[in-house]
Amino acid sequence: MSVLPDPLKHRTADHPIETLFLKRWSPRSFSDKPVTDTDLMRLLEAARWAPSTYNEQEWRFVYATRSSKHWNTLLNFLVPANQAWCKDAGALMLVISKKTFAKNGKPNPVHTFDAGLSTMNLMLQATAMGLIAHGMAGFDRDKTRADLQFSHDYEPEAMIAIGWPGDPDRLPKEMAAMEVPTGRKKIAEFAREGVFDF
Repeated sequence: MSVLPDPLKHRTADHPIETLFLKRWSPRSFSDKPVTDTDLMRLLEAARWAPSTYNEQEWRFVYATRSSKHWNTLLNFLVPANQAWCKDAGALMLVISKKTFAKNGKPNPVHTFDAGLSTMNLMLQATAMGLIAHGMAGFDRDKTRADLQFSHDYEPEAMIAIGWPGDPDRLPKEMAAMEVPTGRKKIAEFAREGVFDF
């Protein structure tokens, strides 16, 4: 049985940061261990404490565990390539954002940004718990809206596969080869003082 690599053996920060940021990565190998309601509530508790504009908290999460009657609904939102490995996850989540302000109905220009902040809280909590939380863009947004019947005032943003780490050898060979924590660009490639010069 193969085990997932330790991210701290593959990643080094250029400046001092909490190791939680280096430990968080997105493998596709899940074990059969179930994700419990208690696990999910801990993740969602972390998500709810994210910052948001005017405290709108415009994120919404629709989830299902592998043993849930809603599992196939969420699994079938995914493109086939993601279904191939997500079928072994313990839970799936769809992240949705509310596009307008609750107080006046006007467009909220940062609904996507705020939903992302909440999702990152959830993912860091998952890392702290030893769980995998792998975000995905590969899903059918129109199908989510049709099947879950939510209005155009809400935007499907991403899906997340959640589970306990498993054996990479259970994956198709080409996916197993990708089970290595990736690095990041240098700060100089994405940050400038006072000017846009990229």
